[in-house]
Amino acid sequence: MDIKKNIFILTGAGISKESGIQTFREKDGLWDNHRIEDVCTVDAFLRDPTFVNNFYNLRRKKLKDTKIKPNAAHINLAILENYWKGEFVLVTQNIDNLHEQAGSKKLLHMHGSLDKAYCMNCLEKIDLNFDLSINYQCKKCKKKGDVRVDVVWFGEQPKYLDLIYEYLEKTDIFLSIGTSNNVYPAAGFIDFLGNQQKKVELVEFNIEKTNKSSLFEKSILGPASITVEKFVRKIVSY
Repeated sequence: MDIKKNIFILTGAGISKESGIQTFREKDGLWDNHRIEDVCTVDAFLRDPTFVNNFYNLRRKKLKDTKIKPNAAHINLAILENYWKGEFVLVTQNIDNLHEQAGSKKLLHMHGSLDKAYCMNCLEKIDLNFDLSINYQCKKCKKKGDVRVDVVWFGEQPKYLDLIYEYLEKTDIFLSIGTSNNVYPAAGFIDFLGNQQKKVELVEFNIEKTNKSSLFEKSILGPASITVEKFVRKIVSY
């Protein structure tokens, strides 16, 4: 693999599941035994902000558990970033901070992050290292109760889409790690690349094949902590 080419890496829930983080949507349609409609919509927040705040406060606390840490896939992607000579971008659908903990810098959180918040009234952005409550007062506009976790909820536009498509247009290599590529807009990335005039090398890393696997040149199956490390070691000698 030519390290002078441009590379785009997309990661999903599968990479963090190996670190002990429950996937966003399990087969029963629940997230930590909660209905998505109760914790992941604007309507849910307006209806019961305390319940929603507490839900995300608990998710954030779990990230501080000493058992939750970056696995070999996170670490090796950070190693690859430092070694890569061409344009490098890592786009994650995950809202945890495991890529940052592993050392990734050229990173976009398209679904937001548990450790960020913003005020719905004035859009002031806040680093969230404390429990959020309806009593929290925005330091800019002084309103209480309007600050919410900066996570993309259902019905909201994912972040950085214009920038992401700029990277996709330029990329020569596309790696998909721990994601089914079934949920839009990320599901459209592989279709977009397939319609480009130039040839893009498409590689997926997953536990098992998905209904999008046929669109990839290569499917590398198995735990990402094993397959990604093996892949990076072939490129980087360490």
